[in-house]
Amino acid sequence: MITIYGRATSSNVQLVMWLVGELGLKHRRLDYGHDHGGLDDPKFAEMTPHRLIPVIKEGKTVVWESAAINRYIAARHGAGGPFWPEDPAQRAQSDMWAEWGKTTFLPAFTGPIFWRQVRTPAAERDQAALLEAIDRFEGLLEVIAKPLADSPYMAGEEPGLADLTLGHVFYRWFDMEIERRKNSVIEDYYQRLADRPAYRKHVMVDYTPLRAEEV
Repeated sequence: MITIYGRATSSNVQLVMWLVGELGLKHRRLDYGHDHGGLDDPKFAEMTPHRLIPVIKEGKTVVWESAAINRYIAARHGAGGPFWPEDPAQRAQSDMWAEWGKTTFLPAFTGPIFWRQVRTPAAERDQAALLEAIDRFEGLLEVIAKPLADSPYMAGEEPGLADLTLGHVFYRWFDMEIERRKNSVIEDYYQRLADRPAYRKHVMVDYTPLRAEEV
């Protein structure tokens, strides 16, 4: 059984839980981080020098960093399937988008948009910076819309690690009260993700606890 350390409202935890759900793995998730605390617990610190979530433990194996966790889970429990194809060339088609997602796509959304819109009081919000960030992010959406115009998922007919990395932000993107440009390819992609039970259970999670208190 896999133990996942991390709160349900963490986007990085959701990224891992979504894969766990897709593969139907036996697991338990323990609330760590934010209001739940626990990151300074000595036993937790023994597992990760960074004291950040998520962390997983399976038997004697401990893995931290969401991307590394998902590669471990996919290789160990999904080998030969869409999340870890046997052909390295096929696997790389998804992996390169997943890497781009971690280095470029997610950083353009989480801090500049989600934190500004949701985790910053309205009176303190830099609206001009928010609008600029939204415009920049929508440019990145156009980038991923190109492969999605030809296939239902980033690397083909079935979801892979790239879809987990990129797709878990879309619930918040479409749920937030912001103006968005019409993008039918991305909207259809989000609907396909939202139709997946594991996405609904582990990604479409209420983020009210993360909202800033208005002053």
